[in-house]
Amino acid sequence: MITITGPRQLGKTTLARIFFASKPYVSFENPDTRMEAQNDPRSFLERYKDGAVFDEVQRQPELLSYLQQIVDEGPKSCKFVLTGSQQFGLKSKITQSLAGRTALNHLLPFS
Repeated sequence: MITITGPRQLGKTTLARIFFASKPYVSFENPDTRMEAQNDPRSFLERYKDGAVFDEVQRQPELLSYLQQIVDEGPKSCKFVLTGSQQFGLKSKITQSLAGRTALNHLLPFS
């Protein structure tokens, strides 16, 4: 699993969509998508057995625990790509839930 964090409007989504174009793209900016994931996370993730790009994951942090279980039970390959804006609590949630399970990449703005 790969996690890409950084300030808003930095290009995280564009980067993930270009480099992982073969994976389905899911944005948690969409309220219906968030509601689906929140109401039945197991069924939601079942649709993405082969992985996906989950964009703006800070809007659905409860999903990280379910992803932890999937990563622990499955083969150790890069199934999921997570992106999220730098937000207090997101990094600690990722560190707690996905420690040793994700490569955490923090993008910095161009100067």
